[in-house]
Amino acid sequence: MRRRRFVKHTAALLGGAVAGLYGPAPLGALPGARRAPDLVLRRGLIHAGTGAAPFEGDVAVAGGRIVEIGPRLSARGAEEQDLRGLVLAPGFIDVHSHTDLQLLREPRADSKVRQGVTTEVTGQDGSSVWWSAADWETARERYRRAGIDLDFRDLSGFLGYIDRHGAALNVASMVGAGTVREQVIGMADRPATEAELAAMVALVREALAGGACGLSSGLEYTPGGFADAAELEALAAPLRGTGLPFASHMRNEDDRLLAAIEEVVGVGQRADVAVQVSHLKTQGQRNWWKTDTVLRLLESARASGGDVGFDCYPYIAYATGLSNLFPLWAREGSTDDFLARLRDPGLAPRIERAVRDKIALLGSWDAIQLTAAANPEYAWVAGRRLGALAQARGQEPYALLLDIIAGDRARTGTVGFGMDEALVARLLAHPLAMVCSDGGVVSRADGTPHPRNYGTFPRVLGRFCRELKALPLADAIHKMTARPAARLRLADRGRIAVGAIADLVAFDPDTVADRATFEEPHQYPVGIPHVLVNGTFVIRAGEHTGAAPGRAVRPAPAAG
Repeated sequence: MRRRRFVKHTAALLGGAVAGLYGPAPLGALPGARRAPDLVLRRGLIHAGTGAAPFEGDVAVAGGRIVEIGPRLSARGAEEQDLRGLVLAPGFIDVHSHTDLQLLREPRADSKVRQGVTTEVTGQDGSSVWWSAADWETARERYRRAGIDLDFRDLSGFLGYIDRHGAALNVASMVGAGTVREQVIGMADRPATEAELAAMVALVREALAGGACGLSSGLEYTPGGFADAAELEALAAPLRGTGLPFASHMRNEDDRLLAAIEEVVGVGQRADVAVQVSHLKTQGQRNWWKTDTVLRLLESARASGGDVGFDCYPYIAYATGLSNLFPLWAREGSTDDFLARLRDPGLAPRIERAVRDKIALLGSWDAIQLTAAANPEYAWVAGRRLGALAQARGQEPYALLLDIIAGDRARTGTVGFGMDEALVARLLAHPLAMVCSDGGVVSRADGTPHPRNYGTFPRVLGRFCRELKALPLADAIHKMTARPAARLRLADRGRIAVGAIADLVAFDPDTVADRATFEEPHQYPVGIPHVLVNGTFVIRAGEHTGAAPGRAVRPAPAAG
């Protein structure tokens, strides 16, 4: 599909909620605005988030909103900031993040806000905040020891907590289909009864009423992967007419990728809801050829009238739990159930064959890098490649894998190398793409995490825009701002426009870059001196101000 035709078609589908999204940024002043600006940002190269050409100008902010835009504003602000040589863009919206409850412990959110991220979209891969009464009491005691009063049990309560306590950035959340299934059915691999399905649908409706911005699924994880397409369709049905998406970590991202795409798109078509394919990738060299086929499938669905899109991150490795090397059926039930199957002589050979096939797909045991273990006795695994670690310890790699899984009770994190950078660039540049990190707020206490937690957005701007020239800067900014805001109905965000919320980032297009690597991930990016959230500096001249102006962000009411 030609890009111009695609953009025109997309604008028509989005409708009045984002009127003018693809036109030039509105200039002028907010009608009725009389107060002097709190802040005037001077002489920035303004990329408004629309994908249109940038222009040099000033932006005035008052009361957390943009009140005036112009080439040379006469109004004087209580504070002025010269942005000569810098791009001024809307704050980046991470459309697929895993921050969630980390913000309770790390409200500064350094690893994300220093990237220019001003809004995190959590509740992904089928998992969102929700506890049963018994689990909640256990969680409350755990957080109480850290000095945190966990005074909520569900997604709506989580959003309310952020409103009351603040954070360095804003938070929106989807409701997880896996979490909903666990609340009603537990961890069993069986179809839902009619009554159970009705109860799950009621929980989805409750979450949407409480501020959820969509429904997510994690079909490679337990228990979400035990849902069939009919169950997913029923859970997605409450989204009908809202424009909010069913976002899916699909059932497979490698050998059965095409079938997984067809399943998710089919769920959206039958439920008549928007579909967002989460962190799209073609994993394993033997599957790289499928990239063009996948894009054609999505383009065809879009051309047929479906509201279909995807997000992706700018790296050649994914991150997940080490236990994800094992087949879904082996992970059913509790951790003890999983570990028992690994010891069962009748099942162990079948499980081992499945794991070794997964390693063959990735190329070698060294395609797996261990990130962190929950058990302090296994802290030595962090940052090590599984093959090299096995050799150093004189163990066969699969035997070492079993030792780590058992000793850390299946809680070890991992990074898996399986993608190609040229294909990642093709995905990022595609008109249906948005940018995501698939990561969250982390700190140095979190082992050796994926560098995307520190570098996703500056990596797109530096590596993929400036160095590889895979996509124009205006397009990249659009995929990080106005597009995700429109997808999730986050009103007044994602654009530099009069009346919009002043979530803003200023960066140097010549120097912006990620510094985090797979070996040394705890490194902040460079070239991003200023970040404002709701009109307040959180990063000023490269330093965190300690401000916590972030709030919960809920979707605007559906039109009509």
